Amino acid sequence: MNDRPQPRADIGVFGGTGFYTLTEDAESVEVATAWGPPSAPVTIAAFGSEDPVRVAFLPRHGTGHRLPPHRVNYRANVDAMRQLGVRALVSPFAAGSLRPEIRPGDFVVCDQIVDRTWGRASTFHDEFEDVPVHVAFNEPYDRRLRRVLLDAASEAGVTAHDGGTVVVVNGPRFSSRAESRWHRDAGWHVVNMTQSPEAPLAMEAGIPFAGIALVTDYDAGLDEDPDVEPVNQEAVFAVFAANLHKIRRLLDAAIPGLAA
Repeated sequence: MNDRPQPRADIGVFGGTGFYTLTEDAESVEVATAWGPPSAPVTIAAFGSEDPVRVAFLPRHGTGHRLPPHRVNYRANVDAMRQLGVRALVSPFAAGSLRPEIRPGDFVVCDQIVDRTWGRASTFHDEFEDVPVHVAFNEPYDRRLRRVLLDAASEAGVTAHDGGTVVVVNGPRFSSRAESRWHRDAGWHVVNMTQSPEAPLAMEAGIPFAGIALVTDYDAGLDEDPDVEPVNQEAVFAVFAANLHKIRRLLDAAIPGLAA
């Protein structure tokens, strides 16, 4: 019988497309959940020397990006972070821009979300055991964490837009031109495939949550600029890889404030 206590962490980070490790100097931890295994073993590393902050990292798509967005076990991933005791959960993700002023290489610290996915387990409550549980979701992203991330972006010298709505599509295919135009006409800002159900599950788990979009493309193109090519997989991975250092700089600057 294993009597070792469960490791603890202060902050949780989900890694997205192209972001599979946070640091090499990390402890690998297996976390069992009632929802099955998370996408990969969680790694925990300490940041800072005087008052170290323990950061738990989990690549949502698993080792080698084996899990498409509709097959990620979001409940297990969020529950693993809950079991580790994180007080803040940060979710960087690749996104397509729906606005000409939000450019590839920019960040968007989102404040709203629209869920257009289907067939995903988006709640921990498959039945109400004692009383009904309907969480408020009017503010899906924690205001304090958003402020910390925006300040960290300024400190790290990266362009981050303050607020924006992410529309979440099921994937793994990209949007049609008509769908992309619909999303733009609705007033939304970026499009992604994984922010839901991460955000509502974090809300149910009682973990303050923040999403950071790294813009990799202009989705299906821009009507006002026919020279803008529609997104393709190769371009997404290339732009994300070229800007991964910005995510690391931003997180390094944000970690002390996120743990406060």
